Amino acid sequence: MEAARQEETGRGRFLVLDGIDGCGKSTQARMLIEHLEKSAVAEARPAPLHLREPGSTALGERLREILLAGEAEIGPGSEVLLFASARRQLLAELVSPALAEGRDVVCERFHPATLAYQAHAGELDFEDVLALLTRWASDPIPDLCVVLEVDPDRAADRRGDEHDRIEARGLAYQRLVADGFRRSVERLSWVKSVDGEGSVEEVAARVLLEVERDS
Repeated sequence: MEAARQEETGRGRFLVLDGIDGCGKSTQARMLIEHLEKSAVAEARPAPLHLREPGSTALGERLREILLAGEAEIGPGSEVLLFASARRQLLAELVSPALAEGRDVVCERFHPATLAYQAHAGELDFEDVLALLTRWASDPIPDLCVVLEVDPDRAADRRGDEHDRIEARGLAYQRLVADGFRRSVERLSWVKSVDGEGSVEEVAARVLLEVERDS
């Protein structure tokens, strides 16, 4: 079905992995890319593109340093604007051209992260933040975002002792973030959740099932 849809439209798919810190999104993104690479070879399509955000562009990587390094005090509202700037650049510079070439794109993080971390946990108005992101950083919008649900306590154990500026806000903050992700799943039709507990292979199978269901 996925190959038929791409042959019909000529456009790649825009897929996102998201969730609280330590949920395993980077591992699952790599595994999904490996699956898509095999499909691309078998179907003679262009190789998929793996992105992270903030990041992947020159601007995004600079903003990532500012947002995560911990050297500057940045309020939730300013964080939203910086994440939105990095996201808009990513969409224009990398995502849109790749999709037009028929490449699938897998990105780590998108709107649900901003809504969970900055809006919900940062006590900003959820709908105001969503409206800003929708207007300024949603062209194109993902075909699907899979949020990996993991207990915040277990996710904290996975992260270890090294923390960036946002991870360092502690477990209570991460619990609020988890609530924010659930709120995003309820609010946005293109965001789905899967159980992130279990072996990486078990989680990968759940992610792939959701991806194929959305094809």
